[in-house]
Amino acid sequence: MNTQERDKLLQTLEARFGKHMRRHQGIAWADVRARLEGNAKALESLLAMEASGGEPDVISRDGDTGRYTFCDCSAESPAGRRSLCYDREARESRKEHAPADSAVEMAAQMGIELLTEEQYRELQNFGDFDAKTSSWVATPQEVRSLGGALFCDRRYGRVFTYHNGVQSYYAARGFRGWLVV
Repeated sequence: MNTQERDKLLQTLEARFGKHMRRHQGIAWADVRARLEGNAKALESLLAMEASGGEPDVISRDGDTGRYTFCDCSAESPAGRRSLCYDREARESRKEHAPADSAVEMAAQMGIELLTEEQYRELQNFGDFDAKTSSWVATPQEVRSLGGALFCDRRYGRVFTYHNGVQSYYAARGFRGWLVV
């Protein structure tokens, strides 16, 4: 990442941080920025989150370690991360019309993690996310081993968790990620 990209990303993150103070009450941008300075890997991951439409923002700070958690806070599942099946095995098992990528693979390439169901529900405390889309979430191995994967959305003022075959993919389903810095 060059200096211009870095500066633009930091400006974008700072503006979003200031616009959505409810997500990170009691946290100062100067402290977040200091944590990001010199952390090229984290900045690359945040740039990938931003470039794919995730609108990453700080949602918490660990009191013991001082580390900050960034999460995709776009209103809908990030547009640049949709039409993905769950993981590589699922993608490779498709005989026809395999998607270009999978949620688990793309998250790994970006250096982020898929939200868990619990994290997804916590994110909903900051707004109404995925009212028109849905997002794959990290799936417990006992479900994945049976060929299924979990996804969530928000409808009728509630958060729902569903299941699908891991090989399925839809234009309105993507994934949300998180990163600890």
